[in-house]
Amino acid sequence: MLSVSNLSVQFGKRILFDEVNTKFVQGNCYGIIGANGAGKSTFLKILSGKIEATSGQVHLEPGKRMSVLNQDHYAFDEHPVLETVMMGNKELFKIKTEIDALYADYSDDNADKIGELQVQFEEMNGWNAESDAASMLSNLGIREDLHYNLMSELDGKQKVRVLLAQALFGTPDVLIMDEPTNDLDFETIGWLENFLANYDNTVIVVSHDRHFLDAVCTHISDIDFGKINHYSGNYTFWYESSQLAAKQRAQQNKKAEDKKKELEEFIRRFSANVAKSKQATSRKKMIEKLNVDEIKPSSRRYPAIIFKSEREAGDQILNIEGLSKETVDGVLFKNVDINLNRGDKVAIISKNSRAVTAFYQIISENEQADNGVFSWGVTTTQSYLPLDNSAFFQDGNLNLVDWLRQYAQTEEEREEVFLRGFLGKMIFSGEEALKKSNVLSGGEKVRCMLSRMMMKRANILLLDEPTNHLDLESIQALNNALVNFKGTVLFTTHDHEFAQTVANRVIELTPNGVIDRHMTFDEYLEDPKVKELRVKMYGEPQG
Repeated sequence: MLSVSNLSVQFGKRILFDEVNTKFVQGNCYGIIGANGAGKSTFLKILSGKIEATSGQVHLEPGKRMSVLNQDHYAFDEHPVLETVMMGNKELFKIKTEIDALYADYSDDNADKIGELQVQFEEMNGWNAESDAASMLSNLGIREDLHYNLMSELDGKQKVRVLLAQALFGTPDVLIMDEPTNDLDFETIGWLENFLANYDNTVIVVSHDRHFLDAVCTHISDIDFGKINHYSGNYTFWYESSQLAAKQRAQQNKKAEDKKKELEEFIRRFSANVAKSKQATSRKKMIEKLNVDEIKPSSRRYPAIIFKSEREAGDQILNIEGLSKETVDGVLFKNVDINLNRGDKVAIISKNSRAVTAFYQIISENEQADNGVFSWGVTTTQSYLPLDNSAFFQDGNLNLVDWLRQYAQTEEEREEVFLRGFLGKMIFSGEEALKKSNVLSGGEKVRCMLSRMMMKRANILLLDEPTNHLDLESIQALNNALVNFKGTVLFTTHDHEFAQTVANRVIELTPNGVIDRHMTFDEYLEDPKVKELRVKMYGEPQG
């Protein structure tokens, strides 16, 4: 279907890919993973022809159509929404445009040409194109009354959905998507997961959403040391098997047959879980191809994120009564009444992300509520990871050692040896610990902020979108750290797996009150009574 031969990519002295040979076959969904800077997005751009490799070639089987999720939100501003979707099938749209032009200037001379084009159009199922595009838009949450608006009239999140519909339109033979779940709500991501899990053609996707990768992928394609290796199974299988292989490699005295038996038992258990899961569709055939010989340790580095509290909190954690906040654009939330229990791990959600951020800013005493009061228990200490961390990096001349020293609690923690060791565990080793804070990437800043939170040793953690900017390895490490944390957590995330594995309570902020349920995140999304209440609270259907 799609193959890569002797592909090499070099930027200056840096070699990104070295003589890569691989192929992507029909019916499989490949999740491209790799450390930050490994070249995931670059590889997709080479596959789609947007940039040239240094050497080698990409070959698409003749007669096959490739579709790529467009990242330019302004590229189609002068086109109507429905037309933008149909432009996803370039050949079909070209024929349609030509037919329309010939009809607009109709004469007996062009009648035969119109007839020829209409035959081609019919063979491509063109007469159903408009209704198919409209159906795709509706499934992605774009209301019918917007279908004939210009793209320029849509907001950013609506444009993302239209461009996604454009990529999916017309059942392309090869579908390439870079971070397709960005700016989508959980319901829309769920629809996309189901769509791709039943997709019969080739899908190649980069995503930091582990739940999404687990739901759709038959293979994980790992970029490491300038090569790309395919592994049967989804992300969780790749992660857990690579961890198991790394553990086994460290067990020098364990017999080879015992190691193989352990790996085979791991595959058996994983296969059974996949077969029983609700996401096992036609792609569950992947479990038949899991191979013990494919399981290898990964070279990935995971930050050592461990949250410990200086003291345990008492029974009084946080009490909120009648909290409300409004902006010029409308009500963010109102009449919020919450009493937190010790050990609660709460996913704070809302259709309006500004509502969640305002809530955190208020309870961390950085903003004022319009109405209502809140009080923290006297034995509580809070540590807050805000959505916008720029205020913490205003002095760009500080290196990371000196930056972290600001948050040391003891004399020992102020010592350079301690700080360098701490930063090393957070993957700032050697000279990286002396980097200036003004040259940090988004992910590096979040790792610094998490380091700051660990040093505070608080018993309450507040995290507003902590997975933003992090790579999969850091997300996994943070996820595990919050699961193991003995204190209380309030967090917001667009990472489904993160929410499902950490939260034991879900609180949703709405313009008409609060929905508060002691249940897992999946239970919350699937609960019929919650669905009815959400419609009532927002005054409109979800999606």
